[in-house]
Order: sequence, then C-alpha cells, then structure tokens
Amino acid sequence: MSQKTVRLTMAQAVARFLTAQKTVIAGETVPIFGGVFAIFGHGNVAGVGEALYGVKDTLPTYRGQNEQGMAHAAIAYAKASFRRRFMAVTSSIGPGALNMVTAAALAHVNRLPVLLLPGDVFANRLPDPVLQQVEDWGDGTVSANDCFRPVSRYFDRITRPEQIIPALRRAMQVLTDPAECGPVTLSLCQDVQAEAYDYPESFFAEKVWVPRRIMPDADEFATAAAAIKLSKKPVIIAGGGVLYSEASESLAAFAEEHGIPVMETQAGKSALPHGHELNMGSVGVTGSSASNVLAEEADVVIAVGTRLQDFTTGSWALFKNEAVKIVGLNVQPFDAGKHEALPLVSDARVGLEALDAALMGWQVDSDWTHKAMREKDKWLLDADAATGPTNAELPSDAQVIGAVQRARQKATLVCAAGGLPGELHKLWKADAPGSYHLEYGFSTMGYEIAGGLGVKLARPEDDVVVMVGDGSYMMLNSEIVSSIMLGAKLTIVLLDNAGYGCINRLQMATGGANFNNLLKDTQHVALPNIDFAAHAAAMGAVSRKVGSIAELEAALAETADADRTTVIVIDTDPLVTTDAGGHWWDVAVPEVSERSQVNAAREGYLKALQAQRIG
Repeated sequence: MSQKTVRLTMAQAVARFLTAQKTVIAGETVPIFGGVFAIFGHGNVAGVGEALYGVKDTLPTYRGQNEQGMAHAAIAYAKASFRRRFMAVTSSIGPGALNMVTAAALAHVNRLPVLLLPGDVFANRLPDPVLQQVEDWGDGTVSANDCFRPVSRYFDRITRPEQIIPALRRAMQVLTDPAECGPVTLSLCQDVQAEAYDYPESFFAEKVWVPRRIMPDADEFATAAAAIKLSKKPVIIAGGGVLYSEASESLAAFAEEHGIPVMETQAGKSALPHGHELNMGSVGVTGSSASNVLAEEADVVIAVGTRLQDFTTGSWALFKNEAVKIVGLNVQPFDAGKHEALPLVSDARVGLEALDAALMGWQVDSDWTHKAMREKDKWLLDADAATGPTNAELPSDAQVIGAVQRARQKATLVCAAGGLPGELHKLWKADAPGSYHLEYGFSTMGYEIAGGLGVKLARPEDDVVVMVGDGSYMMLNSEIVSSIMLGAKLTIVLLDNAGYGCINRLQMATGGANFNNLLKDTQHVALPNIDFAAHAAAMGAVSRKVGSIAELEAALAETADADRTTVIVIDTDPLVTTDAGGHWWDVAVPEVSERSQVNAAREGYLKALQAQRIG
C-alpha cells in the first residue's frame, strides 16, 4: 500500500510540522510552540514568510524590531515556561542571521530551548554571491550561518527539501530533552525553502511531548545517599534545574524533613519562597552572608540542577572545608560530575524524592539548622538596611530595588546584566516559582526589555517589572515597540548612573584608574544628556522621570493600571553597592604595572588565590 503524501514547499512543511507539536500543561494539551518571531528579508520572506502566513491562525507570527531582541524574547518565553513551551525565530541571511548568534549563545549557556530558522545562501549556488553572502575562498560550503555551530546544541543546513524530515525530528528531540536542551539552528537555504516535495502525511500527525524524568542509577544513588547521611554540615544549592523540573515542593519537603539549609543560584532563585525559614538566599560572589558563612563550613554540598559557575562557587574558593564533598544532582552528566563531585544523574524532582525516602528518619544535628536560621536573621537586618527609603540625592541600586519591591510586591522581576543582578540576587524577595527571572548565565546586556516581553507573552497575567541600567537600555530598547504592538504591558524601571557603573567598580577594585566606563571618564567633546523618558515616550510608552525614591514609589503605584508599557527613569549613584554579603571573584590583576594601585591589588589577588580549590 502506497504511503499517503502531501505536496508542500520545504518552508510550508516546517510551518505545518510546528503546528502539530503539542505538550500537556496542567492536564490540557496545548501547542508546544508559542509562536514564531520573525523579521523578513530576501532570505526568508518568499519561502518562510508565505508558509507562516498560511498557518497564522494556529501559529502566531510576531514581528520583532531587532533580530537579537526577538530571539531574546523567544528564549525568555521558554525560561518563563520552565522549558515546557518554546518559540521559533526566523531571520534573513547575513546580518539578520548573525544578529541572533549572541542570543543563541545565551540559550546555549543557560540550557534553554529555542528553534532558530535563519535563511541561508542558495543551495544550487548559481546566483553566488548573493546579497549579504559571506564567501570563503577556501571552502565553498561555508556561509555566515556556520557561526551558529559552536552555540547550537544541534545544527543542520537544509540543502534539499526532504532533509527537513529528519532535521525537524532531531530538533524536537533536542528541544524537549532535559539534558540536551538548548538552541537548535536549522539553516534554511533560500531556494530550498521554495522547493516542493511529496511529504508523508504521517510527518504532520499530532505529537505530544511530555518531560522525560530521568531516574538515578542505583550505584550513584547509594553513594550520594551515604555521603549525605554521614554529613554533619550539609547545604543544598538550588539551581535552575529545580524550577525546570517543577521540583520546588519536593525541595521544600526534603529540606524541612532533614533540616538542611538551602541557598539559591541566579537561575534557581524563587525555587523556595524568600520567607521560608531554611532559605538562606543567594550564594557565592553575590551571596548573602547567611549562605556564604554556611557554604564555607559545609562538609557536603548537594548541588541540585546547577552548573556551578564561578559566581556560585566564588571562583571555587567558597568551600573552605577541606573534607567537603559535592553531590551533583543533575540531568546532565557534564554538570553532575564537575570538580570531582559524586554524580547523581537524575531529574531534580525524582532525585530529591528518592533521597528523601532513602534518608527517612535521618536529620542533621539541630545545631546546624539553628545556626542557619540565626545567620538568616542577621542577613535580613543587613538587607533591610540596604533597601530602606532614602533622601539621598542619588539613591543606590539597592534602594531602588527596595522601592520597587514595596510598590509591586507580587511582581515578576526581569533583569540581566551589570550591577543590578548582584544586588537583586541578594535583595529581591521572590515568593513564587519563576517570579525572579534573571539571565546571568551569559550576562547579556540588552536582554532585559526583550526578555520582559517574552516573559509577558508566556505569563500574561503576571505584573512583569523590568529593571535595566542605562547602558543596557542604550544597547537594545527597541522591543518596547513590540510590547506596545502586542499589548504586552511591561513596567520598566530604568536606573541611570551615567555609564557602566558595575564595571567601573570592578575596575577600581582591581586597581585600575577610572577610565572609559562612566561617561565622564570617556574621551569626549561634550557629555551626552540623554532624556530617556522622552525617548521611551517617542516609542509610544507611558513615561516619566522621577527625582527621588518617594517619587519612584508613587509613580509605580500610579502607573500600575496603565494601559501599555511604562518606563520610569531615576538617576542613581554609580559607586554605591551593598557591602554586606558577597565573596571574592577571580578577575586576574596585571602582574606588572607602573601604578601602585594595581600592584597593591595584585598582592591582594595572589593572597585570595590561595583559597581556590584545584580539581
């Protein structure tokens, strides 16, 4: 019996396939693709553009203003959906495609799913070189899209229409796999997009993807459980994998049953409510004093769903107990075994529940649990002091954070780069899973506003507040227009410290002269005086400039019911940061310098290196 087929262009096959992919959320079967972000050009408008038009009623297409921005929005959508749903992004060839490479790297580092569909050159090569084509005179198969290879979990170039069948199937496996999860790039040659093929109808049958929950290996599990049971001062580090596994309740139950304090990475913050008595808050370079005091003494670190990057581990100098063991509970073996950890390759929820059962009746000595609670009480006093109201002419970032928190207590907070993530990691009080959305794996300036748009599309009922510095705003602000077009209301709090304040502070801390970071320290003929409120208003936002913390709180209250995206601007102090908490971070200081400040910083750096763990 012959197989039933349907004749479609390759691009039409892509669009129809995407509409047939589903998942189950809260018992309801829903499309796994929340939509497609698109900016059309000659490399995708005729093929992909026509195909998306044909499915616009079932697979919405959103026009972005910048290819990097719309890819950031798509990635944020996946993160806010705990990787259960995601988006596709399409661009033309050349600069449009390359604008998405930074976003691909962001998704790769953060283990977040996004399907990138850049246009590519002609497979038949007859018109070469086409407009925007990058030629390599030593390799005729190369195009600009090869730049996606190192930042994609799966990369494929489609040079024949039938190749899309195995490519899309492989793409879905990667996008939905908890260990492989990350960006997929299918580079679509523009002539092949328009070529037709007789595709089997079965290729477009509805397929439901549900999360794979990896069970622990018996031997790994026994070793990990034994190590925890022998511990006297265990701690848990909760990473993003706790949220993606929907394991918050299991984490709370495990910590409570065994009396183990919990600390959170940037990706894992909000895994436990801020007010939970065993939540010690942030850990590492931007950690609370409570977390870091306990981490220094810990004899077992149960690292759940975290890749243990240098900010989390204080550049591997945080754990000072010579006998410390790390239990790496992670779906990805690469992450589970870092730094000679005892690997426990498993889904976070499954692993925590299995450990809970295996350790039934065992509790850590109550002295350790009570010490944790005392340290948390001390930290909360410091945090409240840092975020309290002020009459200072230029408030600190922390004081602005306090104002936003008081005015919008139930907000979902979005941020990405600069000094704000460190202060937010320490000070923001997140009470619900996913209510704290920080992109700090790649620390990408410009993610904030686009990311806020993606969060709002994924969680339309949330009050989404974006906090962004003037530097990031200047790099990428155009998705304000997209948010207004789509009715995706954001509240954007723009902190203007007249430069790159975070890096200026790092420059000073490493003995450097104030140079090229704050606007006043750059080479200039005239200093810019940017009216950010007017700029935002010109893009259609409700906007205002406030002159104090009190005015900021009032503005946040007054604009809570605004009908569209709001931008509130406040000037801040570039030098003041929260002294309490924190930990050393390995930033190499020059070995030779003519400046005494650098030489002094080098001495301090060498001393700090002595605490760094090797292995």
